[in-house]
Amino acid sequence: MNFSKFLSWKIILTAIVLIAAFLRFYNLGTNPPSLTWDEAAWGYNAYSLGIDGRDEFGRFLPHDYLESFGDFKPPLYAYADVLPVKVLGLNEFSTRFPSAFFGTLTVLLTFFLVERIFYKSKNKRKYALFSAFFLAISPWHILLSRAAFEANVASFFVVLGVWAFLAAVQDRKWYLVISAVSFTLTMYTFNTERVVSPLLVIILALIFRKKLWEMKKVAIVSAVVGMVLFLPTFKFLLSPQAALRFQQVNIFSDINVVKTANQEIANDGNAAWSKIIHNRRLLYSVDFVKHYFDNLSPLFLFIKGDGNPKFSTQTVGQMYIWDIVFFAGGAFLLFKRKEGYWWVIPIWLLVGIIPAATAEQTPHALRIEASLPTFQIITAYGFVMFLEWVKNKSLNLKKHNLKLGMLLPLAVLAILFVNFLYFYHDYFYQYPYEYSGEWQYGYKQSIQYVMSVQNQYDYIQMTHALGRPYIYYLFYTKTDPSVYRKEAIIHRDTFGFVTILGFGKYLFPENYTYNLSKTKKVLYINTPYNLPKNIHILKTFYLLNGQPVLVAYTI
Repeated sequence: MNFSKFLSWKIILTAIVLIAAFLRFYNLGTNPPSLTWDEAAWGYNAYSLGIDGRDEFGRFLPHDYLESFGDFKPPLYAYADVLPVKVLGLNEFSTRFPSAFFGTLTVLLTFFLVERIFYKSKNKRKYALFSAFFLAISPWHILLSRAAFEANVASFFVVLGVWAFLAAVQDRKWYLVISAVSFTLTMYTFNTERVVSPLLVIILALIFRKKLWEMKKVAIVSAVVGMVLFLPTFKFLLSPQAALRFQQVNIFSDINVVKTANQEIANDGNAAWSKIIHNRRLLYSVDFVKHYFDNLSPLFLFIKGDGNPKFSTQTVGQMYIWDIVFFAGGAFLLFKRKEGYWWVIPIWLLVGIIPAATAEQTPHALRIEASLPTFQIITAYGFVMFLEWVKNKSLNLKKHNLKLGMLLPLAVLAILFVNFLYFYHDYFYQYPYEYSGEWQYGYKQSIQYVMSVQNQYDYIQMTHALGRPYIYYLFYTKTDPSVYRKEAIIHRDTFGFVTILGFGKYLFPENYTYNLSKTKKVLYINTPYNLPKNIHILKTFYLLNGQPVLVAYTI
């Protein structure tokens, strides 16, 4: 390869990464229009760790979990957010910075990953560039990179782990240590990866067992490093707290399946054959398969997207409708041509969906993010094969002076550009107004008002109607963590859920009450749909679409 060609692909890759960075960082602090309570928890815990090395509940350098609201989050995102919060202050932009940053890096790393997968192909650089480009403009990846979703950081480490493993078995054997560290870090980042990463490691190890045996010294060192890093969280993974989140959302906790099975067996007179075909394990298995394939639904992937507006604009799919033909064609040709380590892609995709198939809510774009960027790689593969086909056709038709080789690809890319512009306009100009309520909009505005008048009141009482109000008060008032820990009124139920009933003059009662107003001066913040009579309304707070969301008043 001459220097000019080398320079050209580097310029193209740089442009792709810059596009990715723009789409992930532009207006990051204001779109999404507000923080979810999980995002506020990440930001405040990073703030707390940066001050005294303790989380919001006082645990020193927690390595196994952050208790948060009782969902016991893997802690790595909070640590990744310590520096941004320190440098940029505690705000929406700094809280989301790690997700946008690692999302951008994932686009860059995808290029090098694809080159490793198709290492023998003459088209490997084309596959790599288009894969990175399609991930850079992916609605799926953009939305998940623009909020403080720990799954997005975890997916970066999965990509890094696979890339480093392939590099190790090809020509950089000590990269296997990087792979071991990366896969282990995923399990400190997001719960889904605690299933996906071990499965990927086992499959890769089995397929490359001969190569690993040839480099057994490196393999042993890598395995030891991985296990040493994993040990601190191993005990926690066996605890009831670790199972709590899974028990909340998995299909196997659905007692209705057992009731249905028992009823059907009873309908058949408790016959032995009925106990086999109506066995609850069989019904759960059928349910698992159904939920699994929900995540491969064309409606989900190409038309409507995830039903949760946090993961989809609802006007385009997780991918563009443009992608359908090239994804389908790419999948077919991938199996037909079998280039390089082609099998990594379908295995990775299928494994990445497994944890989401156990969940009650499917399809779920966040829980299957571990499968990215396989969808984009398959699409890129199909698109490059299309370009090759057009190129060959145009050469054959050259004598007829047809410019098929230029016009057809440009027409197809023009359709993609229109798809992208539609998504871009919808997300950056319409989405915040339409879905601000889905992002707990109104908390920040009401708290800013509270801070301006709170000296006039003995207490401020805030409704739970929008969910987890205490974390927003900690976040936006930048309450000193040590002060909060002393003042917090904490309630933990038998299931492990944590509710903060108040700290300082801020009260968050589970059952809204007006008893305090008999003896104290109290400012109330409530929804406009749950107001008592004879109140003095001080200020109303609105969603971006003009709908009232909170009201400040006294009685």
